Formats: sequence, C-alpha cells, structure tokens
Amino acid sequence: MRLAAGSKTDDQTRMSGYDFTLAGTRLTALGSGALWWADERLLCVSDLHLGKSERHLRRGGAALPPYEVRDTLNRLSALIKQYSPDTVLCLGDSFDDLAAAKALPASEADDLRQMVAARKWIWIEGNHDPGTTSFGGQSCDEITIGPLTFRHIARVDATPGEVSGHYHPKARLSRGRSRPAFLVDHIRLILPAFGTYTGGLRSRDPALAGLMQPQALAILTGPTPIPCPMPR
Repeated sequence: MRLAAGSKTDDQTRMSGYDFTLAGTRLTALGSGALWWADERLLCVSDLHLGKSERHLRRGGAALPPYEVRDTLNRLSALIKQYSPDTVLCLGDSFDDLAAAKALPASEADDLRQMVAARKWIWIEGNHDPGTTSFGGQSCDEITIGPLTFRHIARVDATPGEVSGHYHPKARLSRGRSRPAFLVDHIRLILPAFGTYTGGLRSRDPALAGLMQPQALAILTGPTPIPCPMPR
C-alpha cells in the first residue's frame, strides 16, 4: 500500500480526493466518503442505511427527522453527476432493512430507480439487507473486479485487495473532532458510512484495530481529506 503524498487524479479530485494504491490499483478516497476507481470508472459507496428513520420509528424508537433518505440520495446523485461513473457499487447495508426499502417515500424510490437504471449498478448484500430489492441492478454477496474484492464485512484471512464497509470507521487528529474515515493498509480498505444517519466506530475500537496492520492509515473525510497514521 502506498499513499501518494499530495497526488490527485484530475481537477475534480484535486478539490475533494486523495490518491493511494491497494493491490497495485490506484484509488481515490473522496472527501464525501465515497471511493473513486478512475481506471474502471467505478464509484463505490458503503452503508447508505436508507430508511433508517422509518425503521427506528417502526421499532418503537423516537421519531427522527425524515429527510435522511432525500439527503443521502441528493449527495449520491451529485457525485454521479460529477464523476459520470460507468458502474456504481454499494457495499452493503444500503437499506436499514428490507422493510425500510419497501417503505421509501414514492419520490425518493422513483429517483433511486432512475439512478440504478441509468448505469451498471451493483448491490453487495449486507447484514441489514441480506436480499434483493425492487430497485433493479445486480445483487450479490461479494464481487471481484480485477485485483479487488468487494464485500460488506472484512475477513481476517483476506488476501490483498479487499474493499469493505460495515464498521462505519471514524478517526480524528490529536486536537480535532472525529470524522468518518477510510482505513487502509497493504491488505484492505474499509470505507466510512455514506448515509446521513449512520454514526461511527472509532478506529481505536478492538474490532478495527484487530483488522488493520500496524502501518495502517486513516484518511479523514471532509472538504480536504487528511491522511494520518491510524489512531490506535
């Protein structure tokens, strides 16, 4: 794994992304929390958790502001317009559960179907959404594209080139506040959650510290992504 200090792919990523390599593949961690693979024109996002507010209320929780689906889709749509990917790959837990997928508001559901129909779209199944939905696209447990294998939950015995999500990692600089973060070493990459209501797990948590190699990096999201040694 190599972090290309100051390296950017083009004018778009110059403002919002940071380049690194995994399994010999050049990737860009975007400040939004999405991953851009320029050579494949592939945009990858993880843990959208669409419908979380509906599921929370359905399960007896307090009512949450209902705009999370619209906000998440708007941000995803903006990235698609910016990068014009040939493929969008969602790394699992795209919906907070399968009932939430069915309960999306009609306008948001229609917008999502249009996004999916316009390009190749791959849904990796997660622990929250282990099955297919009515939105189209390809659904699978995991998929290998070139040297990279995309799955929802990282495996301890993974070979180099694993890309996953699930943990919603976040990290902070010594005097800063926590931000969602990419975690990367020479074996794997773990994406931050893209969804609006998703929270996060500190990189110091044993679940993450036990997966990542000692030289792992955290790439903090935000207007200017910031790479740093992964806090432990």
